[in-house]
Amino acid sequence: MIASTITGVVPILITPFDSQGRIDVDSLQNLIDFNINSGVHGIGIANGSEIFKLNESERKLVTKIVVDHVAGRVPVIINTGAHGTALAIQYSKLAQEQGADGLMIIPPHFFPVGTKQVADYYEAIDSEITIPIFLQDIPQSPISPSLALELAKKCKNISYIKVETSPIATKVFQMVDATKDELTIFGGAGGSYFIEEMRRGAKGTMPFCSQPKEFVEVWNLFQNGDEEEAINIFNKFIVPMSRLEIQTNDLCYHLHKQFLVKLGVIKTSHVCGPTMLPDPISQSEIDEMIELMSNK
Repeated sequence: MIASTITGVVPILITPFDSQGRIDVDSLQNLIDFNINSGVHGIGIANGSEIFKLNESERKLVTKIVVDHVAGRVPVIINTGAHGTALAIQYSKLAQEQGADGLMIIPPHFFPVGTKQVADYYEAIDSEITIPIFLQDIPQSPISPSLALELAKKCKNISYIKVETSPIATKVFQMVDATKDELTIFGGAGGSYFIEEMRRGAKGTMPFCSQPKEFVEVWNLFQNGDEEEAINIFNKFIVPMSRLEIQTNDLCYHLHKQFLVKLGVIKTSHVCGPTMLPDPISQSEIDEMIELMSNK
């Protein structure tokens, strides 16, 4: 097992597009700087980046832009999971070759398979790469604490797990208890349960990238023993955004992109299709939230 070194706030970047749906390089670089200047401890590219809508050349371009522009300032984690083992290996090797510091790998879930097949999938990927792996525990294909421990012991690169299966706080506790020092536990689900996760032993979270300063502030306060103020900041600034973003399907992309446009970080709030555009009431709620958060 590779030594665990990444902890703290590792936001998952959105992918900025221009109005024609092309990757906006300048906006992506601005977004990276916005997060790093806020004190984040790493940068991630994953489902929150709409990678499942990107073609091969776009995935490669986003990874290159991020790795090159981060330039070693913080670790870069790239999600390289796929429905096929060979494809996941291909994505993982390419991300490593491009300079990723770690990989986050989602289990196969389009046609769910058994525990042995999931283990075989991870072991095959692990044998082909040399950088740390984050397991990704998701509702469509949960990873049990016992399987996580088995993989951590069998696979030299599996050092982390991002927990996103409900009830998340309980699952974090179970994962910490089962894996002890074998794995570093991260929370996910947009950072909605960050306080509860840290209380139960999580060493970081992977939220959306529009509020990096607030997440870092909560992390620092909690680590310094000021839980009361950490909760205050979390409830005041993060909870309202979290409540809004989870209301319908991919509303989260529209909310965070529109907020980042308002902040002047990215140029457009274009979301790749297909996407459910916010209904008039949802859009008014987004507008109200953005106005509230941008004037805080």
